[in-house]
Parts: sequence; C-alpha cells; structure tokens
Amino acid sequence: MATLNINGKAREFEAEQDTPLLWVLREQLGMTGTKYGCGVAQCGACTVHIDGVATRSCVMPASALTPKQKIVTIEGLSPDGSHPVQKAWAAMDVPQCGFCQSGMIMAAVALLKNKPKPTDADIDDAMTNICRCGTYNRVRSAIKVVAHGGDTKLAHLSITHADGSVK
Repeated sequence: MATLNINGKAREFEAEQDTPLLWVLREQLGMTGTKYGCGVAQCGACTVHIDGVATRSCVMPASALTPKQKIVTIEGLSPDGSHPVQKAWAAMDVPQCGFCQSGMIMAAVALLKNKPKPTDADIDDAMTNICRCGTYNRVRSAIKVVAHGGDTKLAHLSITHADGSVK
C-alpha cells in the first residue's frame, strides 16, 4: 500500500507504478471532482495542487509523489463552496456545462496565490485550461472579482441576471 497526503488526510491506495494520480483520485479514492479530459496534460480538466502548484494529474504518476507532499483537489479546496474563487465563479455565472470548471478553479486559485492582482497578461499565461463552452471572458471576470476582494464594481464588472438582479 502507498500513502499520499490528499486534502489534509493520509490516504492509502494500491496502484501500478505508472498509474496517473488522476486515476488514483477518481477510481481508488472516489474523488470524482477532478476530471479526465485529454489524458495528455493539454486541457487542464484534471488540475490539482501539489504543494500549492497547479499540476495536471493525468500525467503525474502517483508513484512519483511522497506522503510529505500536499495534494489538494477541488473537494479539498472548500467543502461548502465558500472559497472566494468558487463564490466568484457562481457570482459571474462562469460555468456552462461545468466539465472543465474544477480544473479552471484550481488553476485560478494557484494564479491568485502567486499574483493576487493579476494583469490580463498574467491571466492569459496562467489560465491555459481548455473550455469547450468558451467561457474565457467570464473566467477572466471572476478572477478579477476575486483580485478586488469580491467587489464587482471595483473590478469594473457587473452581470445582470435574468431576474433583473445585478451583481
């Protein structure tokens, strides 16, 4: 049995030497928030944090990790959706189909940790995840909202919902 530190808990699993972390998370540990998209580290649906760094888990062999490394999945980011990035995602109506969103959120959290006030160029450089629905403008807006403490007015953004409310 191997052990990894996932979302602050020691988790045991058995897997072949070359099994990607993604499959350990999903198949062995039941953490299905991290998604399989392309399998070649291009789309970002599988993004998790390893020691605070956004990492594509579909190409990271679980055997390459140690129990001392801290792995955080979307489930460990915030169990109740209260993380500022998750709240901004909801406020700015970012998701459409939602498939890529856990990876997008994890990439955005890593970006904001490293650059709390990112420029558009910083966002472009960090947010390399692929969204089939094309919600890139809303992703950028949500990141800017978080960078401005959750205030859409300070971020020079607002959204009018179908019910007429403005956020």
